[in-house]
Amino acid sequence: MSAATLKVTTPSDREIMMTRVLNAPRALVFDCYTRPELLRRWLNGPDGWQLATCDNDLRVGGAYRWLWRGPGGMEMGLSGVHREVAAGVARADDEHALALDVARVAIAA
Repeated sequence: MSAATLKVTTPSDREIMMTRVLNAPRALVFDCYTRPELLRRWLNGPDGWQLATCDNDLRVGGAYRWLWRGPGGMEMGLSGVHREVAAGVARADDEHALALDVARVAIAA
């Protein structure tokens, strides 16, 4: 990934927005960010870490929970709710949208 393909902004003091342009069909990119079986194929951490839990209720207000497990039983989790889900919808910016509220990030040894 180069600096030209990833844009990071802070729209407010409580938000981080990351935008990345990919050379792939929109539907495939959306699926890779929303389907647990595809998330498990790429959303891993450093060597030795795996996405052990990947729950995703893909609807506005639906919860998601991701739990990574690493060496020595260390765990790191992320959970929240979907604020916006717009697959296949034409938008003014011509992009799919997936907005997440991160409710909790936890790291445990």
